[in-house]
Amino acid sequence: MVKDLFTGVLITSLIFFISVFIPIIGFVAALFIPLPILFYRLKLGRMNGLIMAVIASVIMVTLIGGISIDVIFFAGLLLIGFMLGELFELNLSIEQTTLIASGSVVLSGLISLIISSLLTGEGVFAIVSGYVAKNLELTLVLYQSMGMSPENVQLISQSLDKIQQVLVTIIPALVSASTLFVAWISILLAKPVLISRSLYYPDFGPLNLWKAPEYLVWGVIGCGLSLFVPLTAIKVIGLNGLLILLTVYFFQGIAIVSFYFDKKRLPRFVRVFLYTLIALQQLILIAVIGLGFFDLWINFRRLGKQAG
Repeated sequence: MVKDLFTGVLITSLIFFISVFIPIIGFVAALFIPLPILFYRLKLGRMNGLIMAVIASVIMVTLIGGISIDVIFFAGLLLIGFMLGELFELNLSIEQTTLIASGSVVLSGLISLIISSLLTGEGVFAIVSGYVAKNLELTLVLYQSMGMSPENVQLISQSLDKIQQVLVTIIPALVSASTLFVAWISILLAKPVLISRSLYYPDFGPLNLWKAPEYLVWGVIGCGLSLFVPLTAIKVIGLNGLLILLTVYFFQGIAIVSFYFDKKRLPRFVRVFLYTLIALQQLILIAVIGLGFFDLWINFRRLGKQAG
């Protein structure tokens, strides 16, 4: 038991170290932080899983050097893993599991920001805005170190204020969408790991047949129309809502892509390459979202229909 607990903390801390101190690769590595917590929560039980998460959090705070938004972000990843372990045992639907885990993380993050605001005397908006500005400056330095031309660096530098304003405006959607994505990908990645170790994995059914509830299309239409309303607050709410809903349709689009990958029996390395292409190419990513959205009318997988 103690050995497993130590191993879990070590693996989580290693992934966290890579996420913080190795650029680019670290961003991808962060997606795997929930997995050790989820795995050992199911293997060792609730209390030991909680102890593991707490120890990993202490190590995380020590490495970062104090409480910050970065700590809140990584703590949220740990919480996703723990919550998924709790929810798996309740045998809920894939929608309930994803939404409850994501909602718990977003709510916890908001509460943490409010507490931080009260302790520092700085407003939540100011904290978030300062964090975004700091990361934009770090990104600019990274671009320079990667050999980006001085002209492009200067162009980006001159636009930082506008970029910051846009990012702060859509931060609710970015946080919600990224949390949904991490929960979703954690559920997918956990399946082969848990099954190979004879640990419980809920029967979510074939996820490549998953589709969003049909009524969500009205949410997309409503949010889209709100962008034409001459009130800034309404536009901001509509834009954030639209981005979150498009994330849901991305999941449906990926389900369609996976369905045809299985149907064509594509080799694993080809699938990995194509999934990577989807992640890196914005136009392909938009096309996948379009697949999910228009599936309501076109029914790409012919669900509910008999093959002719």
